[in-house]
Formats: sequence, C-alpha cells, structure tokens
Amino acid sequence: MSTTSIPDPSTRYRRTGQRGINAEMLSWLFMRASGMLLVILVFGHLFVNLWLGQGVQGIDFAFVGGKWSSPFWQVWDLLMLWLGLIHGGNGVRTIINDYARGDRLRMVLKGLLYFAVVVTVILGTLVIFTFEPCPVGAEPSLLPSFCEG
Repeated sequence: MSTTSIPDPSTRYRRTGQRGINAEMLSWLFMRASGMLLVILVFGHLFVNLWLGQGVQGIDFAFVGGKWSSPFWQVWDLLMLWLGLIHGGNGVRTIINDYARGDRLRMVLKGLLYFAVVVTVILGTLVIFTFEPCPVGAEPSLLPSFCEG
C-alpha cells in the first residue's frame, strides 16, 4: 500500500495573501490601454496623412515641417512615439522573461532593451520638439518652398 495521501481539494489553490495591484498587473493593464489608444492614434495618423492628404507621394520634408509647426501634431506624434516604444518594449520584456533561460542572460537582454527604448524615446522627443524646417542663415536654395526669404 502506498502511504501517499490525496491532497484535499480545498487546500490545493491557496491564496498567497498578496493583495492589491502588482507590477505585472500594471504591465498587463498598460498593454491593454496603450494598445487601444495606439489603434486610435495610428489610424488617425494614417487617415490624415494618406486619405486627406495626397497619399504617400505628398509626404516629404515640407509636409513634416508644416505638420510639426502645430503643437497639436507634435503632441499627437509624441504620444505615438512614447506609447509605441513603451508598449513594444513591454512586450519584448515579457518575451525575454518567458524565453531567456538564465538570470544573467535575462538581466543583460532587459538592460539592452531598456537602454534602447530610453535612447530612442529621448532622441525621438528631441527631434519632434527641436525640428526646424527653416533654420536661420541657411542657404535659401536648400530650404523648403514654404520657408519665407
């Protein structure tokens, strides 16, 4: 006869005593919320740039310069940049957690991921807010047609 006993079903799934929202729950909620907002932002972006405009042929340096002269479009593109990068980075973080075998490898991969996301967010933000299509003192023949002088 076996001395192993069958566990009581009522004790099989015990609560850990952890209450509230943890980091993984916040990550899960962020992915859902940012995904819905990104769908709206991206389709709005495509609608304005491709449908209302001249299509792909109309997107050039002057188009971007004119668009980014408006704070509304700067914030719109900034939201797409930040949400897209953080959403994608969070997804890759989840994949690293699922598939990286060792703790050291997991730490290195996530460190590289965080570095890449932070650098790209900073550079993209700087480009959006410091973009100057009509720099003072530039050769007039090199400037877009909408620049004065």
